[in-house]
Order: sequence, then C-alpha cells, then structure tokens
Amino acid sequence: DRSFRVDAQELQRRFRSLQRATHPDRFGQRPPKEQCYSEQHSSLINKAYQTLLNPLSRGLYLLELNGVEPAQETDCDADSEFLTEIMDINEKLAEHKKGDTLEEIETLIKVKQEELTKEVTAAFERDDLQEAKKLLAKMKYFANLEDKLKNKKIPS
Repeated sequence: DRSFRVDAQELQRRFRSLQRATHPDRFGQRPPKEQCYSEQHSSLINKAYQTLLNPLSRGLYLLELNGVEPAQETDCDADSEFLTEIMDINEKLAEHKKGDTLEEIETLIKVKQEELTKEVTAAFERDDLQEAKKLLAKMKYFANLEDKLKNKKIPS
C-alpha cells in the first residue's frame, strides 16, 4: 500500500516476520548462494523498515515513487516567516550554555514535526505532491535542528 499513513505496529510486525524468514543466522548451514541472498534481503528489509518508520524519509520515498524530485537546498521558496523561525531556533541552540535545559527547544521541534507530519499526510491523501514536497523540505529543516539538539545533549 503506497500511503503516507503508516500503522507503526503493523509495520513492526511485518518487519519482524520478514526478518525471521530471511535473517542470516537461519542460513548459516545453507549453500553460499543462499547465505548471500539472505544477507542482501535482510539488509534491504532493515533499510525499508527504517525508511518507512521515519515520516521524512517515508515522504521523500513516496515523492520518488511518484517521479517528483525532492526540494533541494537551493530551492529556497520557503516563506520568510518560516526561515525566521528556523533562524530563531538555531540561535537558541547556539546560545545554549551547559546546564541549561533544552526541553523547551526539544518540545518546540517535536510539536512542529508533528504538525508538519499531519500536513504532509493530508497533502499526500489529496494527491497534492507539490505541497507534500514543500512541507517535506520544511521537515528537513526541523530534522536538522533535531540533530543539532541531539549533539548539544551529548556530553563532551
């Protein structure tokens, strides 16, 4: 089913089922050709699961399946209000001192990601791939902020 909407529990159940069937440990005593097949398919199943589990990668994959190129960093048609919001969050992260709480920024990023995920879901459901593309570009910005936040939380 090519849908942006995913039942995470069903996805995990199918992932585990496929992994059990193809896991390399099950093919240890089999001919080398079957062992290789098992390793390749197990790897593909892992990659597919990770792609479908994450809303951003899932959306980008759906665009690709529909022949739509994802927005590039140079496609800067993002509105100035959005870019200002991203810059503000970046500044808060840059100014963050050790010991300060990052929970406020973390919550803000999480809420924005959830809002964008809902909007992307709606865009895909009405088959508006160009709108989905724009929203996914915004999700990329928040994913980058999320990565910066994780790096701030790792003690150096």
